[in-house]
Amino acid sequence: MTQRLPRLEALDVLRGLAVAGMILVVSPGDWSMAYAQLQHAAWHGATLADMVFPTFLFSVGMALGLSFPRLMADTAQRRLFWMRLIRRSITLVVLGLVVEATYVWTISAGAPYPGHGGLSYVRIPGILQRIGLCYLLGGALIVVTSRTIADGRIAIAPQRVLFCIAAILIGYWALLRFVPVPGFGVGLLTPDGSLPAFVDRTLFTVPHLWPLGSATGQGPATYDPEGLLSTLPATANLLFGALAAWAWRQNSDRATLHVAIAGTMLIIAGLALDPVFEINKRLWTSSFALFSSGVSALVLALLVVTLRAPVGRAIATPFRVLGGNAILAFLISTAFSRISGFPLLPWRGALLAPQQWGFAVASTMLPNPRLASLACAVAIVGAVTALLWPLHRRAIHFRI
Repeated sequence: MTQRLPRLEALDVLRGLAVAGMILVVSPGDWSMAYAQLQHAAWHGATLADMVFPTFLFSVGMALGLSFPRLMADTAQRRLFWMRLIRRSITLVVLGLVVEATYVWTISAGAPYPGHGGLSYVRIPGILQRIGLCYLLGGALIVVTSRTIADGRIAIAPQRVLFCIAAILIGYWALLRFVPVPGFGVGLLTPDGSLPAFVDRTLFTVPHLWPLGSATGQGPATYDPEGLLSTLPATANLLFGALAAWAWRQNSDRATLHVAIAGTMLIIAGLALDPVFEINKRLWTSSFALFSSGVSALVLALLVVTLRAPVGRAIATPFRVLGGNAILAFLISTAFSRISGFPLLPWRGALLAPQQWGFAVASTMLPNPRLASLACAVAIVGAVTALLWPLHRRAIHFRI
């Protein structure tokens, strides 16, 4: 029991770290004063901010992997699994569309955000949509490639999953390098000339893409960082998480070392591929999928070691709270961001938007503007954690 508890805690903490990182990235007091590592890379390359979403997908894959071995002995059990998989995926996609709808609604209400108001400008791709699609594809691949062990139970077949990952990443590279894009040619990895960008513009149309998805960030949009085609390599991150769960199931005593070694190898592989297929989060290139999965694996291994100590477990408590209700934390932080642009709070005879007000208050205590901006983001993380704390104490977890 002593060995099992930290391992499960590590997954919640990893998920919580990803949620906290997401909030820090999207909640600065002043966007122009955010630290470089808390901003996404402009195009090629990677920052700490770029590791947030891959780590969440990795944790989703690990949670999925820990549900195996599982009974699939008869038609009823198999039908139940597929229905749950499809239902959860559809729920995430629909919830993501609702979240995106709230963005254009706030613009219609007068919020000074990039883009246009009205449902005709709702962004179709998005974070929750990508999680839902990756969950569906990853779960399906795990089951289809699984092996039967005993009593009608199926287990993850790691060699087959690795084959799927290799096929996805090599296939994605081949698509981006060799499939011509009308009007641009072959092999371009630019915001407007890449194959994923063309697919998203064609399928979703420009008004339904991320409003900042252009080379300048000023529009019109030419790509979406959570587009359809790049969901394929993003699924590799989820599958790597499932393999990490399989490693813990097989040998919990040595799993930490094995995962750390695998993570290091993935990072090296991603860096080695960078000269020929650049690390790029917005296109979710194969090199980025390998590199970011390696980072997630190393962080997971570090957390397992850290949580063995009482002080480590105490420090990790806020992240465990966030990780236990990750989707709800995301929704709460999104609600905060939606109202952050409206002039609501008094400050020295004027009304300021919550984001401006927070930065103004922080600046009176912290002369360094970048530190003041970070303090605002940390305060939002604290506020979300505080709202979720009562649920955590009662072991209430919002599940989809």
